[in-house]
Amino acid sequence: MASQPDEKPPTEAAERALGALPEWDLRDLYPGRDSAELKRDLAESEAQAAAFRERYAGRLAALTGAALGAAITEYERLQETLGRVMSYAALVYAGDMEDSETGRFFQNMQEKVNAVGTVLLFFTLELNRLEEGDLAAKLDSPGLGRYAPWMRDTRAFRPHQLADEIEKLLHEKYVAGRAAWMRLFDETMAGLRFAVDGKDLTSAEALHLLSEADPGKRKRAAKALGEVFGKNARLFALITNTLAKDKEIEDRWRHFPRPISSRNLGNFVEDEVVDALIAAVRASFPALSHRYYRLKARWFGVAALPYWDRNAPLPEQDDTVVPWPEAERMVLGAYAAFSPELADIGRRFFANRWIDAPVRPGKAPGAFAHPTVPSAHPYLLLNYQGKTRDVMTLAHELGHGVHQVLAGRQGQLMAETPLTLAETASVFGEMLTFRALLGAETDPRRRKIMLASKVEDMLNTVVRQIAFVEFERRVHDERREGEITAERIGEIWISVQSESLGPAIALEPEYRHFWIYIPHFIHTPFYVYAYAFGDCLVNSLYAVYQGAAPGFAEKYLDMLRAGGSKRHKELLAPFGLDAGDPGFWRKGLAVISGFIDELEAMG
Repeated sequence: MASQPDEKPPTEAAERALGALPEWDLRDLYPGRDSAELKRDLAESEAQAAAFRERYAGRLAALTGAALGAAITEYERLQETLGRVMSYAALVYAGDMEDSETGRFFQNMQEKVNAVGTVLLFFTLELNRLEEGDLAAKLDSPGLGRYAPWMRDTRAFRPHQLADEIEKLLHEKYVAGRAAWMRLFDETMAGLRFAVDGKDLTSAEALHLLSEADPGKRKRAAKALGEVFGKNARLFALITNTLAKDKEIEDRWRHFPRPISSRNLGNFVEDEVVDALIAAVRASFPALSHRYYRLKARWFGVAALPYWDRNAPLPEQDDTVVPWPEAERMVLGAYAAFSPELADIGRRFFANRWIDAPVRPGKAPGAFAHPTVPSAHPYLLLNYQGKTRDVMTLAHELGHGVHQVLAGRQGQLMAETPLTLAETASVFGEMLTFRALLGAETDPRRRKIMLASKVEDMLNTVVRQIAFVEFERRVHDERREGEITAERIGEIWISVQSESLGPAIALEPEYRHFWIYIPHFIHTPFYVYAYAFGDCLVNSLYAVYQGAAPGFAEKYLDMLRAGGSKRHKELLAPFGLDAGDPGFWRKGLAVISGFIDELEAMG
């Protein structure tokens, strides 16, 4: 999953220190934008989708189990081809989001794939209208039975399905509606420039300065960010209002009770489980974020840290650069100590140009792992600059990538993992790497820095993301009553940030605009609790591992191999864990609290 943008192009000296950084080779998907292979797949998909509809529309109820299984196999093959096209287009676009021709290519591919998807839409709609008894009788056929998990998940949306013509209209208008507003957000954000120390920086470059060692530079960057965000707040408020209203209309038609409900259903997690997570984290704010930032303020010799110092390096922290080969060794070594198979899969990413690591103008900020399709392989995007945090990001995204490789054997329809478990392998990979590095460190000063950095990452993953969920909830709830001004959105932002960060972080007036740069609010509303879900889950999972549970590694790999074929209760049961237990979340949060205890003891 994409991390928050915080990178800038390195200097020439830094580039030399980093070593040669890999760039991905997208030819494993298609040879090029104008390739015959890409044109062929688009043309054949269009023709095959039309033939598929002609053959099956209105006839699913009459099919035998074997015939329905064969139809789903054909549907899966078509979806995989469309997935390959869109994966290629998305990765090309991520490589240079400022180039107009790249943006045009991405939009054109999106429109062509959406058109084919509209033709195929009848299939899942009609499948959902089959009676439970009739479908159960067909499932005895092995050809259909293997798709039982996919049908279970598809049919979970039956109560919220609309008439076929409405569903078709919503699907077809997506590229000119929600997708267009998302593109406007992305390209507007990519085009903003922030004047800091005589240079015009991108948002990623300016945000990166908030973790620089120079306090003056942190402040100047923060002020520049606030000023530019403020000047553009009306546009971003319009985008936010429009998408929130769009969601409210569709949620109302589909009879979802709350704005978060559709996300929970998509994650196949019960409302009460998510509610318990959010409640547990919010109740922990004083013991976690408030306590840590009070401790950090003391280290800096102030009563309260200005918000631009929240992620500042500690006073005694150095700027040691970790070269790329060393980062590879660290991460793969930590993976191998846990499971040689895990490391072997991870090694393929480095050996086969599945990673794009350098910082480049126009490149998507942050980091992500894109699964593409099972017949190909995942790709990782990083903006590697040699910090320890960059090593952790590599460990995180490689975890996603290994998970996607293992789950790929489930096929196109069942490889994707619900968001609640999609962060498990990534956060676990981070934890393996962090524990390995911490265990090898003997210098007390370095251990303190490493622990503090880990706590800050965990607070950003858990506390900050749950605060984001609360921000989204308040914005979406208020939007149901009418349009919200940029000023009011800023007030909501300041309120939730004050609650989550506590009195040891001083929020200046311009900070009310910092909601603007968070892409998750635009692209995937209410996604962000998945980070907190994954972090707390992994903390509990790692405790089982530390307890020397027999066969843990193989059980863990089996969980990753399951992809989307099982729900969270089934996947966690072999480890004796249950996310429905209120104590489950408290156990995960206790790990963060324990790290803060260690830091307090260090003074």
